[in-house]
Amino acid sequence: MAARIDLTLDCTDAQLLAAFWKAALGYIDEPPPAPFKTREEWLAQFDLPEDDSADDGAWLCDPEGVGPRLSILKVPEPKTAKNRLHIDVRVPGHGTADARWERIRAEAERLVKAGGTVLEEFEGHHVVMADPEGNEFCVAAASA
Repeated sequence: MAARIDLTLDCTDAQLLAAFWKAALGYIDEPPPAPFKTREEWLAQFDLPEDDSADDGAWLCDPEGVGPRLSILKVPEPKTAKNRLHIDVRVPGHGTADARWERIRAEAERLVKAGGTVLEEFEGHHVVMADPEGNEFCVAAASA
């Protein structure tokens, strides 16, 4: 059996990035682990500094349970370089090359409205974007 993975994004504003990535991926807030009813209750079991709060992190999941979980955690240092690992947001890959490119462009436009930024377009293939904190990701077509 293959290993399952989670992805973690460091950030300065976990709630801002959580809102963006929920819109981008169709993810939802992941419920706290049992038996806890809230994230605050779950976090209380750890010896965290007094100024840490549940808003310093966000935990997202695919509502269908297929995609990896996404943890978004506040860190004190700013982003300083290009990501070494990034997310690819995939649109349906069926149809003609023109139809796929139209879907890619439409998804990029939707993500701009959600707070993303287009960094570069590779005509007919993919769009490089950044989330509201500058983390790079691509919009491309899935395999047909």
